[in-house]
Amino acid sequence: MEKVDFKKMLKPLYVPSAKEIVIAKVPRMNFVMIGGAGPPGAGNVEYDNAISWLYSVSYGLKFLSKGTLEKDYVVAPLEGLWWAEDMTAFTADRKDEWLWTMMIMQPDWITTEMFEQCAEKAAKKLGERPKTLRLEAFEEGLSVQILHIGSYSDEGPTIARMHHEFMPEHGLVGNGHHHEIYLNDPRKTPPEKLRTVLRQPAKYVKS
Repeated sequence: MEKVDFKKMLKPLYVPSAKEIVIAKVPRMNFVMIGGAGPPGAGNVEYDNAISWLYSVSYGLKFLSKGTLEKDYVVAPLEGLWWAEDMTAFTADRKDEWLWTMMIMQPDWITTEMFEQCAEKAAKKLGERPKTLRLEAFEEGLSVQILHIGSYSDEGPTIARMHHEFMPEHGLVGNGHHHEIYLNDPRKTPPEKLRTVLRQPAKYVKS
């Protein structure tokens, strides 16, 4: 049975250039999603619980797909949408004000019924199901992105360059939440070797 690796199939989206910011067209894809607030990790129980749910359901779907549909695949990397009611919370590093949707992309053959089956199974291990847990289609469309190599705390200058240099030079403005795709496990990878896709949905400024 062939195992599909979506990072390889969608390489321009999941492994973009680390040398230059590029424009990409991101298609409609399905994700298991869960929302919350506050800083990632660092003892944030809501965040840690969200990650546990995402992986539990995603691996459940992988095994269900392999067993019932005979379709196997590599579980996609963790992704996150980040924002705040007051966006200066990012530049000022006020992490307690951060809002997020963490998510993992799913194959298009995963159905709502399969998702509900795996969520019910996960609840037996993890307890009460989070209210924001869902399977949902998401389409970003036109976006700018770059592969950041290094610590999460060092992303700021690159994000600033995306927003204040590249996008204005190309007649673009933001059109959605800041998006990150985590290609490594930070528990097993030195900070200087972390690989993170930084993406910003955008639209052309009307003339």
